[in-house]
Amino acid sequence: ACSVFQEPEPIEVKVELSLLEKEKEVDGLSPNGKASPFADCRLNGALAHGSDEDSMLLPLNHNSRDFVEASVCHVKDLENGQMREVDLGCGRALLIKQHGEFSAMAHKCPHYGAPLVKGVLSKGHVRCPWHGACFSTATGDIEDFPGLDSLPIFQVRVEKDKVIIRANKQALQSQKRSKPMSRCSAVINSNTGFSHVLIIGSGPAALVCAETLRQEGFTDRIVMCTMDRHPPYDRPKLSKSLETTAEQLRLRSMDFLQDHDIELLTEKEVVAVDVKTRSVTFEDGLRMEYRKLFIATGSKPKPMNYKGKDVRNVFHLRTPEDANCIARLANNKNAVIVGTSFVGMEVAAALTDKAHSVSVIGIEPVPFKKALGEKIGKAIMKLFETNRVKFYMLNEVSEMIGQHGELKEVVLKSGKVLRADVCVIGAGSVPATGFLKQSGIHLDAKGFITVNKMMQTNVDGVFAGGDVVTFPFPPRNNKKVNIPHWQMAHVHGRMAALSMIGRPSEFKTVPYFWSAMFGKTIRYAGYGDGFDDVIIQGDLDELRFVAFYTRSEEVVAVTSMNYDPIVSRVAEVLGSGKTIKKRDVETGDISWLIDKGSH
Repeated sequence: ACSVFQEPEPIEVKVELSLLEKEKEVDGLSPNGKASPFADCRLNGALAHGSDEDSMLLPLNHNSRDFVEASVCHVKDLENGQMREVDLGCGRALLIKQHGEFSAMAHKCPHYGAPLVKGVLSKGHVRCPWHGACFSTATGDIEDFPGLDSLPIFQVRVEKDKVIIRANKQALQSQKRSKPMSRCSAVINSNTGFSHVLIIGSGPAALVCAETLRQEGFTDRIVMCTMDRHPPYDRPKLSKSLETTAEQLRLRSMDFLQDHDIELLTEKEVVAVDVKTRSVTFEDGLRMEYRKLFIATGSKPKPMNYKGKDVRNVFHLRTPEDANCIARLANNKNAVIVGTSFVGMEVAAALTDKAHSVSVIGIEPVPFKKALGEKIGKAIMKLFETNRVKFYMLNEVSEMIGQHGELKEVVLKSGKVLRADVCVIGAGSVPATGFLKQSGIHLDAKGFITVNKMMQTNVDGVFAGGDVVTFPFPPRNNKKVNIPHWQMAHVHGRMAALSMIGRPSEFKTVPYFWSAMFGKTIRYAGYGDGFDDVIIQGDLDELRFVAFYTRSEEVVAVTSMNYDPIVSRVAEVLGSGKTIKKRDVETGDISWLIDKGSH
């Protein structure tokens, strides 16, 4: 079994704290361009159609020009529970010592290229310091998200007290590997109106579901359909880096999907699901039957009431085209952001370099109050104000005024008129489930699809995951919750795939999300909904702090800025099934979380 979904064991967190101030996290684009596939519990016999690059350890008689071998340190240079980044001449590797044994693998997280040496080493896996993904130190397999790819591992031996690593040069260069996947064995004509698994959506839940099925040996037809015109891309980057293209944001190429027999239908909108005939109808009249259906349609912008809905240059940020348009129109012009969601605030931050002015309208007194608490909201607001962003809080839009159809002014309920050449609405979202209204698939009062712990809906053969669902959350006594994080969608995709093939797994992950503004990153782990107190250590004015969110006597979530890898450290503790008590973090002494040593 893979550790994401294992029973909690006592956990050893033995790590050196290395603050990542020197590491510039480029949230705009990952250093290695594209992202990647996900891995986990292992091959059952007949599966693999893996090429050599898939295999974890190549035989020694493989062409030696493809390999590099280097002595990297003395056997006594590392203590148990330590990691070190080492140079092999034509690339770097992460050397790990646990229980007297050495192992080595790629040193960068395949998600955004974070240096894993700054992460958390614990019970057989390394957790990324930036976004919490976990990799097995034995196999390099990804065991918790975000991201799609696993890590290559390298051979290590000790000779005369010297630690020697032998590595495949290509693996050293790429720093990532896809897990072996099976192919589709069914003979399929592309207009066959039947798919064994039909996936609606193309975000991380959809993609991970499809890839997991292939990794687990599923050999029937998989069709993924999306309203988008692009193959799956990294949507969280859109709001942080408005000028990136779909190509730069791509998670998987069309070639990759074709090579693994994952069919993708783009610009296809589903208008109805008939669960009796197990069929889906598209807007263009196409009908497709399924044996298993996975719904991962995500969310759509919350409708707003204001006059002047037909005025141009008012956007909801959904696609790379939207982002590119916003950046172009804001150039030396006046930009108005409606809503203080993470997306809205990220866009505001991204536009400060380009726009003549940036104004933010919010209905709360401070941004992020509900998610992060008032004090942190105020500190972040100050950061924006320092960067010339004007706030109009406790306010709403009453009208968009255009000239020749182009936006010129935004009028607030208070009567205030703001000059505006482009407006971005980031005022929250609702689940994209309108097409399910008559389907018999159960939706709650807010329109979320309710699923059980196997990601199954109330209808046989129909599964759902990602932003669109409420699901039972074990840390809250299986209360049904909605957690609209990128990382969580990956987990749901994997769980749904495993349920479909009759190998369901336990939910064992810690929600993790992040936001980036003005080159600073906020990290967050846990589920803080309904917190009743926030305990802050560090310096809010300097934006170097860690905050613990508590409900009665228990820590339920943590957030930080410039305090790595503490959020991943706390995620590790929470992920092991331990509770952190409020009194443990109130004292101001959090050395037990930061210092080396077994806890």
